[in-house]
Amino acid sequence: MLNVAPIQTTYQVQTSFNTNWLDDFINYVDATPATITTYKRALKQFVLFLQENGITAPTREDVLNFRDQLKQTRQPATVQLYIVAVKQFFKWADFKGLYKNVADHVKGAKITRLHKRDSLTTAQVKHIIGNMDTATEEQKRDYAIFSLMVTAGLRTVEVSRANLEDLRTLGDYTVLYVQGKGRDDKSEYVKVTAEVEHAIREYLAIADHKEPTDALFTSTSNNSKGKRLSTRTLRAIIKNQFIKNGYNSNRLTAHSLRHTTATVNILNGGTLEETQQLLRHQNITTTMIYNHSLKRINNNSEDRITEALFR
Repeated sequence: MLNVAPIQTTYQVQTSFNTNWLDDFINYVDATPATITTYKRALKQFVLFLQENGITAPTREDVLNFRDQLKQTRQPATVQLYIVAVKQFFKWADFKGLYKNVADHVKGAKITRLHKRDSLTTAQVKHIIGNMDTATEEQKRDYAIFSLMVTAGLRTVEVSRANLEDLRTLGDYTVLYVQGKGRDDKSEYVKVTAEVEHAIREYLAIADHKEPTDALFTSTSNNSKGKRLSTRTLRAIIKNQFIKNGYNSNRLTAHSLRHTTATVNILNGGTLEETQQLLRHQNITTTMIYNHSLKRINNNSEDRITEALFR
């Protein structure tokens, strides 16, 4: 039988995960460093749950209660990852003859395959771009930001982190090096098309910032003029354009432009692999969500019926 007491004693120390069982299990797992980190975090939470509830011999019901507790504070995807880690641990423990697999057939959390944010149609993007003024510095900046985000699938944090020196040439292309989500450096880049580069250069020609390390896009307001735009400000810039053009929905945010990038690319012949590279997804499974969403939209049944009945 698995004696949880030694784990409890060990986990009172914040260094955690120093028991022979957990070390052996982690060493047994053949996975990426990111997955190993997730497993460690999940198992730590599980052991803390056992400690808080005075459980020394966990049962299947305890695993279910742990899952239900996670659901109260964690996103479904996180709950799923944590339960997978616990299930793998008990599966290994059972295989090693240490403890019965009490997590067998325990389900994690149901994860929707749809995005929480909508994308825009090609016509809607053209409508917004066509209505954007470019007379003032602020208007030129906003037009450049919108154009860059919707063509390159950039996140607001990536736009906020961009400096003048990150706009470079590679081969026969102008590119923007970005510091992506979870990255420590700017090792990835996106292509900047001629139309978008023109918009950026038009803005930079009248902007005050000139040093290589200056932010690519800066504030034009009196209180913070010349300072780097925050992600909050960038979200507001994009949202204002949506509202101004009649697209006022809680499901339309700055992140919708990233979804739009992927959707337009796939609808116009881009492959999953190309879209994965464009959005810099580490796992193609994330990119496949777009394909799943578009399967129904590519079903033209309604058009055929309308053609038969009304035209």
